[in-house]
Amino acid sequence: MQNRIIDINADVGEGLGNEAQLMPYISSCNIACGGHAGDIDTIKTVVELAVKHHVKVGAHPSFPDSLNFGRRIMEMSCVALYTSILEQIKMLVHVLDDLHMPLHHVKPHGALYNLAAMDEKTANVIIEVMKTSMSHTKLYVPYNSVISDLAIKNNIPIVYEVFADRNYNDDLTLVSRSERNAMIDDANAMFEHVSSMFFKGKVKTEAHNYKSIKAETFCIHGDNTRSVELLKALVNRLKSEGISVR
Repeated sequence: MQNRIIDINADVGEGLGNEAQLMPYISSCNIACGGHAGDIDTIKTVVELAVKHHVKVGAHPSFPDSLNFGRRIMEMSCVALYTSILEQIKMLVHVLDDLHMPLHHVKPHGALYNLAAMDEKTANVIIEVMKTSMSHTKLYVPYNSVISDLAIKNNIPIVYEVFADRNYNDDLTLVSRSERNAMIDDANAMFEHVSSMFFKGKVKTEAHNYKSIKAETFCIHGDNTRSVELLKALVNRLKSEGISVR
């Protein structure tokens, strides 16, 4: 099999304290910056680990809702949401500036990510943050989504993200976390899931259909208690197939 390169990212700084175990196996990370989790101390700790392991650093802003871990939609004005997202990102940028490091990307979290994929008003708020403050920073987005289309129209560089540990519906939305089959927690199933998207550009849905998808970075959720075990197995399997993570 021809050698390939894959980018694997993880959501980190969310309270599990497993970043030191995750970092050797990923190539980019999304750091919680105060909305759903994280504070200045956790950000500094995770950034230092990312530097040590040569991992690209991104911001992981969310609805300002630590009580629900950013997984419920909040009714907010566009101005309030814009301000919150910008303040979260600036908290991380302040730490990066002290280390003379760039912000590689922005990836919204949870309900904000899912809503921006289909709601133009929410997506536009995120696009405006990117346009006014970080026009050269990449935006991690789902394929064939409202936010990806808007980003392209506004010349915001995007990276199409897929999920290594989540199942998909036919419309390429993620199976709801309220469903028992939302997460992929078997190492072999995860490899097959990733391999299909990486090599074939196809994802097998819960309805057992294969849908076209574009995958440029693969996410594994750091808040999964088995994330380190599953990630390690995935990366070792990929390497055995001649695929390097970087």
